[in-house]
Amino acid sequence: MAEPVGKAGAGPVRLYDTARGEVVPFEPGPVVTMYTCGVTPYDATHVGHAAVYITYDVLQRRLRDRGHDTRCVRNITDVDDDMLRKAREVGVHYLDLAASEVARFDDDMEALGLLPVASEPRATSAIPDIRGFIGMVLDRGHAYVEHGSVYFDVSSSPRFGSLSGLERDTMLRLAAERGGKVDDPAKRDPLDFVLWQPSADDEPAWDSLWGPGRPGWHIECSALALRELGTTIDLHGGGADLIFPHHECEAAQSEAATGEPFVRHWMHQAMVRMDGEKMSKSLGNLVFVSDLRKVHDARAIRLAVVSHHYRTEWEWDDAVMPAATERFDRWLAAGDGDGALAEVRAALDDDLDAPGAVAAIDSAAASGLGVSTAAALLGVDLVSP
Repeated sequence: MAEPVGKAGAGPVRLYDTARGEVVPFEPGPVVTMYTCGVTPYDATHVGHAAVYITYDVLQRRLRDRGHDTRCVRNITDVDDDMLRKAREVGVHYLDLAASEVARFDDDMEALGLLPVASEPRATSAIPDIRGFIGMVLDRGHAYVEHGSVYFDVSSSPRFGSLSGLERDTMLRLAAERGGKVDDPAKRDPLDFVLWQPSADDEPAWDSLWGPGRPGWHIECSALALRELGTTIDLHGGGADLIFPHHECEAAQSEAATGEPFVRHWMHQAMVRMDGEKMSKSLGNLVFVSDLRKVHDARAIRLAVVSHHYRTEWEWDDAVMPAATERFDRWLAAGDGDGALAEVRAALDDDLDAPGAVAAIDSAAASGLGVSTAAALLGVDLVSP
């Protein structure tokens, strides 16, 4: 067999970095630390979720193929405004709701062929870490206390806004749309964001130096990332809708707490759309993975997702699964072999060009070559049923 493309001596993986706004070399050390924002477990896994985690999975597979170890942490946000609201609506304890939905999510991820994560920590497991983290931010002068809440002071962070590259007016609009409570009168600046807040009477509460309450949304990921992966992460991301405010706030508070860079490379997945709108729980235009699995092979579902580039929005419609199933059957019929392996490696090294990789496998299969090894790099198992 010829020397594989992408092994020692080949060029680097190149990936788009959100903060820099361009495709740049991604050159981590032997162990690659990665953090991806997980689900808020109050509803089942939809295709938009799956796209995020499949993208990270394909990247991990190629990095491991190149000889790296990967350590990917995917959190579970089991306490936040949306989680508590849903638990209240359906009349169950929020942790019971989380347990049932996390089990369904994990089952979906396993069926879709995702590599096991290094850890899947829950926000509620990190309350001591969160309190300590907030203490560091306060001690460094980047936060203030008002009426039992702790707010991050964005004026203390000269780099705030550098990840998203947004103007202030746009940040204010997005913060208002995404739970930022810009009209909170206790804030010094509408863009300041909460690190700790008092709990409502029917919400969980933990003791703290600032009074009983619960953590803000953004602080959970910073505390978990620091606990699980250390001060600086090689690669971090999630859906593109998290760039602002979530990841912008994460970066600001993390660097305020530690004084060190938080993330070396930011990677974000474009939205999957349906009926002209992004697929989201708030809009209700969802296609659930668990429902698709009732009528389609999970490997074909994965192939439907991986056939699109991670930075390009795409539309889910009734033609997606028939096309993916037909393609999967052609690959399966081609059988075992390493056809298109070099082309797939090269495509994935070029900003994770999964559509280019898929096209190369299509061509090899049409030429009568077995493609199981190349398909496995995309996480599509043609060997096991």
